[in-house]
Amino acid sequence: MRMNYEVDITANRQCAEVDFGALRQAVLQSLRIESVAEAVISVSLVDSETIHAINRSHLQHDYPTDVLSFQLDWTHPDLETAGCGDENRSAGAHIEGEIIASVEFAQSAAERLDWGLQSELTLYVIHGMLHICGYDDLNPAERQIMRSRETAVFTHLGLPTIPRHDSAAVQSGECRQEAPE
Repeated sequence: MRMNYEVDITANRQCAEVDFGALRQAVLQSLRIESVAEAVISVSLVDSETIHAINRSHLQHDYPTDVLSFQLDWTHPDLETAGCGDENRSAGAHIEGEIIASVEFAQSAAERLDWGLQSELTLYVIHGMLHICGYDDLNPAERQIMRSRETAVFTHLGLPTIPRHDSAAVQSGECRQEAPE
């Protein structure tokens, strides 16, 4: 199967400590592991004020969060929606999506969890990518599948073990978002 991916990463402020190339590789690795056929993915690194405004405007949630993901398009030659199962829910699909991650939220979490900002942002980007691929974390069984998929990508990238997050947004599934109308 031929795979064709376009990944664009932007930031609304200087992020000298962030390796954009490594984030791009995390998105690409997520797409490869999930066997997505074609993808156009936009990643925006923003501050807490910006993600708060987006969360409030599009989702009516009046608080900043770690990551928002918007599945803008999902088509598959044989399926109407993302598949089920523990992995490869978007195998063979053509997807388009947007991931918005808060650098400030990541910095705070990284300090609390005693690991690097780059690793925390990478987790946010992978988490958002997996939502776009059809994974969810709204119940314990789905959350476990999501965590195993995140770990699979981290392992393929040669990154450290993911510390357990206690973020209210991650635990409640608030970071699962649909495309705005």
